[in-house]
Amino acid sequence: MAYYFTSFSRKLNHLCILLSRKAFGLLKSLMGLVQTCFKPFWIQISYFIIVSVVGYLSLKLSSNPKSSNSITPKDFDLFFTSVSATTVSSMSTIEMEIFSNTQLIIITVLMFLGGEVFTSFLGLQFHRLKLPKRKSSNSVDQIEMGLVNSEKPSSNFDPQSLNNDVLIKYSALRCLGYAVLGYLLVVQIAGSCLVLLYVSVKDSARELLKNRGIHALTFSVFTVISTFSNCGFVPTNENMMVFNRNSGLLLLLIPQILLGNTLYPPFLRFLIWVLDKITKRTEYSYILKNTREMGYSHLFSTLHCSFLLVTAFGFVLVQFVVFCILEWQSESMGGLNGYQKFVAALFQVVNSRHAGESVVDLSSISPAILVLFVVMMYLPPYTLFLPTKRQADVKKSQRTSGFVENVLFSQLSYLVIFVILICITERDKMKNDPLNFNVLNITLEVISAYGNVGFSTCYSCKRQLKPEGTCKDAWYGFVGWWSYKGKLILICVMFFGRLKNFNINGGQAWVLM
Repeated sequence: MAYYFTSFSRKLNHLCILLSRKAFGLLKSLMGLVQTCFKPFWIQISYFIIVSVVGYLSLKLSSNPKSSNSITPKDFDLFFTSVSATTVSSMSTIEMEIFSNTQLIIITVLMFLGGEVFTSFLGLQFHRLKLPKRKSSNSVDQIEMGLVNSEKPSSNFDPQSLNNDVLIKYSALRCLGYAVLGYLLVVQIAGSCLVLLYVSVKDSARELLKNRGIHALTFSVFTVISTFSNCGFVPTNENMMVFNRNSGLLLLLIPQILLGNTLYPPFLRFLIWVLDKITKRTEYSYILKNTREMGYSHLFSTLHCSFLLVTAFGFVLVQFVVFCILEWQSESMGGLNGYQKFVAALFQVVNSRHAGESVVDLSSISPAILVLFVVMMYLPPYTLFLPTKRQADVKKSQRTSGFVENVLFSQLSYLVIFVILICITERDKMKNDPLNFNVLNITLEVISAYGNVGFSTCYSCKRQLKPEGTCKDAWYGFVGWWSYKGKLILICVMFFGRLKNFNINGGQAWVLM
């Protein structure tokens, strides 16, 4: 009896091993099929749509007003919020303090899943799976399991024996994935801890959150993830305006804005350089020397990172000087001392490059600054100034784009079309309420959605030419006052802006002479 039981156990164990191998092979085949049948554009748009729909259903099912006086948000507004969080746009049609603590956690997850660093990490894993396994597949698996030492080879190491090109690239992509994931988690965890420590120690910030029924931990994690992802949502109705005197909090958030967007490539390269010096692994050295071959769009050369740093700080400096000249003595800066004004101005101009948090009411600042913000929001995050020779190389490479890229309109053309369509859907309001519904405010809203920023001039009942007794000011974006058709168009703009890299070279066949 014992013999038959032992034999049966061995056969069952063998069958389980065989089935697990078959299942793993089937999973890899399915992943390969998805990569073969679907282009990156369709994979990404499917990802954002699915996450947005799941986010909407989660917000709908967890809908639980904070009090009996709270307004229950409409389904369309919940879906709009889900799309806005997933595309890290922070365009809002309802006040943030309506959401319960559970709903704020759901929005936090959506912002994390939609952030550029996280989505690029997923893309990096797909790219690693596409590498051919050829003769070196067994050796690659050995490296994955740690059976082969992947440190710098000794003098008697034969690169050809393991098909070194495929081996080192596969292993380097794995190390790059670990570096990106570590960067993502460490920066946000450290930032959340620092913000939580600040709001716990600072009486004014702690009391403000307590009076509004916002948990300090939820606020800290929510705000840091939103800031790092460059979304711009804040759990308070007035965004960061209620914290314009908390200069320490603003200074904690400014690095999160830069580390998660415009300065991500330089700091990622610096992290890899540090890992290379500490670990002495061949993979990190390979990554630094072969940035293009890695196929990761956020990995730049040292020279490219240097130009990006100079350009990013140059844009901030120009905006800061203009903002201080025009707004230092304005009503928007009223009640702040010199130091608080300095930090608030710096925070505001840094946010114009795709983050979207505000410490001032944008409807009260100079139109000249609004136009400057529109330009900053339109520019891609990695816009940089290059010497003439390198500019010529970039233009030359762009001329070799495919037929589809040439036939498509330019991104600016699409934005003009979107503005025209919204002006059509809101034409009655533009006629009856021209101070609120003007072309500049609509254009800023569209460019803000396209840049996934979240800046908005909001709406003011005081600016109505024909005052309505039922009008009540609310702390949400200007788009919250639009028709459903206008909101639907802006949803398309947010998706278009989140995927704008796929049309970066569009419209080249159109020659303006």
